[in-house]
Amino acid sequence: DWDNLRYHLGPGTAVSNLYPREHARAVYEGLQGEGETEILTLNRSAWAGSQRFATAVWSGDVDSTFEALANQVAAGLNIGLSGIPWWTTDIGGFHNGDPRTPYFQELIVRWFQYGLFCPLFRLHGFRDPKEGDWWDGAWDGDFRTISGGPNEVWSFGETAYAIIKDLLFLRERLRPYLHQQMQIASETGLPPMRPLFVDFPADETSWTVEDQFMLGADLLVAPVVAQGVTERRVYLPVGARWVDPWRETVHDGGQWLVVPAPLAQIPYFVREHTAVFANHPQAM
Repeated sequence: DWDNLRYHLGPGTAVSNLYPREHARAVYEGLQGEGETEILTLNRSAWAGSQRFATAVWSGDVDSTFEALANQVAAGLNIGLSGIPWWTTDIGGFHNGDPRTPYFQELIVRWFQYGLFCPLFRLHGFRDPKEGDWWDGAWDGDFRTISGGPNEVWSFGETAYAIIKDLLFLRERLRPYLHQQMQIASETGLPPMRPLFVDFPADETSWTVEDQFMLGADLLVAPVVAQGVTERRVYLPVGARWVDPWRETVHDGGQWLVVPAPLAQIPYFVREHTAVFANHPQAM
């Protein structure tokens, strides 16, 4: 009940959101006081100004479902527009993912593909089957007495592992580009992950596209966020020509395309004549 919350600084309705920022500040300044110069904290919540204190934000303990994956796209774009450039999710979701099931094996691949193009790229989750006294009725709520199931990249079946391994290599090939985007964010506040309209404000359609995003100015990403999808519509903004790295084709901006999206491929496009193009999958 927000009306009944009381803090030292005042009522909950007025100051609750301030506490995540001040918590990050305390950690940041404490580490600075100990001589640390490369500081980063991973936080579940944040507020205006949290980015000043080296705060990375993740979306919390979300479910292992395609619906939750779809929600991450909007969440990541909104956190960037709120001034916080370092964003990440629990790849695969946190709750109720079972690596033995075809559903989760598909989900983990699609989530890895989305995570590949997030500012921070991290796998995390409390997988089934749980280990310890979870299933015998003896669990008392103490997480120290149980453990989640296997969650290494080779734990989701051979097909998923082969795809994920390629994604890890591609992430490494994107490292210089990602570093450049983080530097821009540090100097200007422009988030690396952002809606299309940030880079293409004169393109009216770009203001209506909610399930794609830019990673920097040169990389357009259209993640697959539904089960069983093998193709999807992608909008290419006006003002650039776009390279499809999977097929090595070039397309004019200002049009919708229906592009193949088999399990091993996430649709993404690179602005023509940019350095990112050298990092396409065929270069592995």
